[in-house]
Amino acid sequence: MDSICIGVLYSKDGLTLLLLRQNAIMATMKQTTALKLLQSGNNVFITGSAGTGKTYLLKSYIDYLNRHQIYPTVVAPTGIAASHLGGQTIHSFFALGIREELDEAYLDALTQKKYLQKRFASLKVLIIDEVSMVSPELFDAMDSVLRAFKGAHQPFGGVQVVISGDFFQLPPISKSSKERRFAWQSEAWRALALQTCYLQEKFRQSDTKLIQILDDIRSGNISEASHSLLESRHHAPLTLSEVTRLYTHNIDVDTINQRELDALKGEAKHFICEHKGTPKGVEKIFKTSLVLEELVLKKGAVVICIKNNTEEGYVNGTTGVVESFSPIDNMPIVRTSEGKRIKLEPEEWSLENEHGKVVATVAQVPLRLAWAMTIHKSQGMTLLSAEIDLSRTFEVGQGYVALSRIKSLEGLRLLGLNPMALRVDPLILHIDSRIMNASQKVSEGIEALSKEVLKQREKEHIQSLGGVFSSKEKHQKSHTQGSQKPMHATYLTSTYTKTKNLIAHSNTLIELAQKRGLGKGTIIKHLIHLYQEGVALDIEKFQPPKEAYEALVTLIEAMPQSKKEGALFENIPLKPLYEALEGRMEYDEIRLGLLLLTQHYQAS
Repeated sequence: MDSICIGVLYSKDGLTLLLLRQNAIMATMKQTTALKLLQSGNNVFITGSAGTGKTYLLKSYIDYLNRHQIYPTVVAPTGIAASHLGGQTIHSFFALGIREELDEAYLDALTQKKYLQKRFASLKVLIIDEVSMVSPELFDAMDSVLRAFKGAHQPFGGVQVVISGDFFQLPPISKSSKERRFAWQSEAWRALALQTCYLQEKFRQSDTKLIQILDDIRSGNISEASHSLLESRHHAPLTLSEVTRLYTHNIDVDTINQRELDALKGEAKHFICEHKGTPKGVEKIFKTSLVLEELVLKKGAVVICIKNNTEEGYVNGTTGVVESFSPIDNMPIVRTSEGKRIKLEPEEWSLENEHGKVVATVAQVPLRLAWAMTIHKSQGMTLLSAEIDLSRTFEVGQGYVALSRIKSLEGLRLLGLNPMALRVDPLILHIDSRIMNASQKVSEGIEALSKEVLKQREKEHIQSLGGVFSSKEKHQKSHTQGSQKPMHATYLTSTYTKTKNLIAHSNTLIELAQKRGLGKGTIIKHLIHLYQEGVALDIEKFQPPKEAYEALVTLIEAMPQSKKEGALFENIPLKPLYEALEGRMEYDEIRLGLLLLTQHYQAS
C-alpha cells in the first residue's frame, strides 16, 4: 500500500524536521466499526476532519440507546454546538456558572442542591461534543463534579463518556498563553483510557477541489493548486440568495448587522435589559455572555437565539426572522429556520458566588441580530453558501473551520485571506499521526472479535445502564413496574407537574426557577397553565415587590368590573399597565401579579 506525506513541520529554531507519514487506507475507521465500539460500553473519543459524520455517528448511538430505554446526556462548550444534538452547554448542565475551574467550597455547595443530586443520579452516559473548544480546566471540572455526586473514584464517576471533536478546529478561548491548552492535556482525559475512532470518509463535501484544500490545511502544507483554487473564489458571485456571512471579529459582525437593520423599513423596537445585584456581578454577566443591554429589532430582522428554552421551542443557536411583534406586550414573534413560530420573552442570566447564592441577574429578550456571525459561532454548522472574510484571522484553525462549513467551493465568496488563515496548531499536527495509529489499533481489535462476543458485550453494557436488551426483557420490566416510568427518562414526566411539585419547596420564584433550570418567565407560564387546568396554587409567597404590587392592584381596581371577569392575565393588555407602573414591574412580574389577583377575585 502506498504511503502519503500528510505534513512537513519545522520548529521555530529550525532544528526539528517532522515528516509525518501515514497509510491512508489503514488510518480510516468505518462508522459501523465505531458504533460497535460504542455499543460495547467503552469510553470513546470520536475524531476526524470536518464533514466525516461525527454528529451522524453520535445520533446513531443516541437512537440505539433510546431504543433500549436509555437516555444519554449531551453537552457542548457553546449553545450552538449543543443544539446540533439537542443538548445543552457544559456550564449549564454542570451548574458551573461562568467558571472554568472549581474550588472545594463551590463543589461542596453544588453537592447540597437536591435538583443536581437528582440530575446526576440518573446520568449513565455522557456525550461531550465539540471538545476542541473545551479547556483542560473545564474538562477536569466535569470530572470532579461527577466524582463528587456519584461518590466514586472512577473517572467521571463511572459513567460512559463519549467525546467527539476535531482538534484541528477552534481551540478553547483563552486570554493568556497557557502550557496546557487542550482537553486531551488534562488529567481526567488520561484517566478515561479512551478508545480512539478516527473517521476520514467525508459526507458533507463531495467536491474534490474543496476536499483538497481542507486536506492541505490539515497537512500543514498548502499546495500551489489549493492557493489558486482559493484565489478563484475571491469576490466570486454566488447563485443562492441566502448567504451566511462569517467574520473573525465581533466588530465586523456588529457593523454588518447594524447596516442591515438600518436598511429595513418599519418601526424599530427597543428592548432595554433589567438588572439586579452587585454592579461588578452585572458587569461580569455582560462580559461573559451574549446578552445585550439594549436590543433593537425591526420586522424582518434576521436573529439568533442566545438562550436555551426547550419548553418554548428554541435553543441557544436557533436562527430565524422577526415576523411581527405581539400586540399585547410588544415582544418579538420569530419564525425560525425550522418553520416554527415562537414568541420570545425576557429570560434571565444569573451569577452565583462560591456559596451558590445569586449575586446578580440580568433579564433581557434572548436574541441578537444574525445577518452575519463570527466563525467561532459557526463551528458545527453546514452552509450551502457563505461569504467569508479571513483577512484578519488571528487564531489557528479559524480558516479551516470557516472553509469546512460549506459543501462545495462554488458556495464560497472569499473576501480576504491572510497567512494565519491556513495555519493549524503545530502541536495538533504533531500528534495527528499518533491519533490515527491509535484508531487503527482499536479498529483491528474490535473487528477481530466474533459476533457472539460483540453481542454479549452489547447486552452486558445495556443491562449495566439499566436498559432493556430484548423485547422479552422490555415486557418483563413493564409487567414488574406497571405504568411507572424509568427514572432516567425524566423528560416523560409532565414539565408542568415538575414545576407544581417544587412550589412547596421553594421560597421565592427565582429559587423555583433555579431548581427547575428554567427562566422566570417560563415558570410563570407554567403557573398560569396549572391554574387554567384547575390546580390549586399556593403562590402568595411569590408576590412581586409590595409597593409595585399595590400600585398594580390600584390600577386593576380602577378598571370596570366587566374587565375583571374571567382571567385577568388573559383579558388585560400588559403594555398599558407596564407604562402606568413606570417600569416598577417587569412584564413577567405583571403577569404573576395578575394571576395572584385572578385567584383573589375567584376566591371572593
